[in-house]
Amino acid sequence: MSVRRPVAWTVAVVFLVEAVGVAALNWFLGTVVDRQEMSLAGLDPDMMSLSSKIGGVVFGLYFALCGLVALLVAVRDRAPAGLGRILLISAAVVHGLLGAFAWGLVGPGAFLFMIVVLGLVVLLLMTYDVREEPAAGGRPEDGKGDDGSPVTPPPAPTTP
Repeated sequence: MSVRRPVAWTVAVVFLVEAVGVAALNWFLGTVVDRQEMSLAGLDPDMMSLSSKIGGVVFGLYFALCGLVALLVAVRDRAPAGLGRILLISAAVVHGLLGAFAWGLVGPGAFLFMIVVLGLVVLLLMTYDVREEPAAGGRPEDGKGDDGSPVTPPPAPTTP
């Protein structure tokens, strides 16, 4: 059994759970800032609350979109292409950077979570990037390639 589909399903579920978690956490932090009505270095508390909520929604949608790409990869059983591939690569970079910051700011547990998600995304990208081996036997029955050209080049002409 191939490991590709379970990895894609796992990445999709992790991204969707992470999207909800990030959005909820930022919304909660925005609410806390709003209720405390305290200024941080002269910043407006309403603006800090609003920006926290907007940031949570934006990152939540970003991770949800990454989860949707992983879900499409799992359903179609094909490698992500174009914007989907770029989105998953950017998510891997984001998790690498967040993991580096999480070690110092939150602790090893958050670092471990970020690195596990990074590893899952990289595993998804690498397992679907492998080219399939040609069928045993190596040659099609009619002696022609996929585009109709001969599989082997014709012999070189000889001069008398």
